Amino acid sequence: MYDHYSGALYGIVLRIVQSKEYAEEVIQDVFVKIWNSIHQYDASKGRFYTWIINIARNTAIDYLKSKGFQNELKNQPLPDFVYNSTELSTVNNSVDYIGFDNVLENLEVDKQELINLSYYQGYTQHEISEKLKIPLGTVKTKMRNALMKLKDLLKDYQ
Repeated sequence: MYDHYSGALYGIVLRIVQSKEYAEEVIQDVFVKIWNSIHQYDASKGRFYTWIINIARNTAIDYLKSKGFQNELKNQPLPDFVYNSTELSTVNNSVDYIGFDNVLENLEVDKQELINLSYYQGYTQHEISEKLKIPLGTVKTKMRNALMKLKDLLKDYQ
């Protein structure tokens, strides 16, 4: 299972945590969670790949929001953090680990932003509403429309 799925899961995690060191730590947690909760997978509710991608995404977001991670960021000396920030980040924006950027480019810019904020930065719909200063109902409607459009676009990739 690791050989088959680790590349895609690592790409998702790396895009969220934006550090190779942190991504490796999170990916280990992801596979432990998959192993421990495999009995919860229900094929009638969706594909296995979708199930493990959600576990990876949620684990990465939880890691970013964890107190330990937040404290680690606060405790870094400022000069090291400022001067080494490009070295710490191993994200190469020109590399798309699962080809999803090409699919997202087919969405309107505002819908791309909603997907990015929600799925890659871990914002809730309420937080997106506050950040973009638009009504929560509008966020929900646009998010639903964006996901429906993505579903149509992704039919070609199955």
